[in-house]
Parts: sequence; structure tokens; C-alpha cells
Amino acid sequence: MKIYTKTGDKGTTSLVYGQRVSKNDLRVEAYGTCDEANSMIGLGLSHLYHTKFEGKEEVEAIFKKVQTTLFHVGAELATPAGKEVKWKVSDGDISLLETTIDKWDAQIPPLTNFVLPGGSQAGASFHVARTIVRRAERKAVAVGDQVNPLVTSYLNRLSDFLFVAARYVNHGLGQGEPTLHQ
Repeated sequence: MKIYTKTGDKGTTSLVYGQRVSKNDLRVEAYGTCDEANSMIGLGLSHLYHTKFEGKEEVEAIFKKVQTTLFHVGAELATPAGKEVKWKVSDGDISLLETTIDKWDAQIPPLTNFVLPGGSQAGASFHVARTIVRRAERKAVAVGDQVNPLVTSYLNRLSDFLFVAARYVNHGLGQGEPTLHQ
């Protein structure tokens, strides 16, 4: 199978089940933004590979689940209304994020000021991923009520998770966080 098909050369692409839509269709924008976020998460993880961060294995394992679920979010967004979704986001996916947020947040200093995106390369990458996820959430909301409500809930919680993950990784690497000057 070749990577290129030439079927998108005129500005259209296929949703799941083969329906052709414009590449600027709201669904395509939404799942494309999820893919962008997933790539940024991968970049953030790549910055952890050669560090001495003690929680690295746990972070990598949880992020593997997160990246898989984010792929499932994209699949839901790429499935036309009325068609069966092959991979569905579940309440359990959201619970994993919430449990991890609570666990990691308890291990880092409490917020006393606004945190600016930055810190370590991994932490900064997770902050960028957070903002991309926020955009994906806005795009998913724009698709409307044809989207599983758990998709928007997951994206909302994922941005919170990425904020805490950035802080957790920065703290674990001994990297200070930039804060807002008042």
C-alpha cells in the first residue's frame, strides 16, 4: 500500500466509511487538531527519554493510554453522524485523567501565582499540547451535537491533565516554572 493516494489533491478527504468532505470541514479540522496535539505530546515524551526523571516510566505509560484515547477521539470526530463508531471514548478514559491529575497535583507545590508556559523542554511541549487540545475542543464543539458529549468532556479534561503533567514533569526534573510578574 502506498502512502500517497492522490485522492486529496483537489482539497477533499474521506471520513470513516468513505464519505468525501472538504479538507476544511469542521470534522476534519477537529480530528486534525487532535492529531496535532498527539504529535506535540510525542515531542514532549521524546524530551524525557534521556533524562533522570524518576517518574518517567509512569508518565510514559499513562501518556501511551492518553495518546491512544486521543486517537480514538479523532476516530469519533471522523465518523459521520448516524454511523457506528469503532472506538468510543468512555467515562473510564476521563476518570484516568482525573485520577492522574489528583495524584500528580498532590506531589507538586501548590499554585501561588499564574504559571507561564515553559520550564523544561518536556514541560514546555506539554503546555503547547494543552493549548492545541483547547483548540481541538473548540473545533469539536463547533461540529455540534453530532459529537459524543464524552469527546468534548475528554478534551476539556485532557487540557487540565496536560497543565498538571507539565508542572509535574518540570518539578520532577528540578526545573523551575516561569510565573507571571505582577
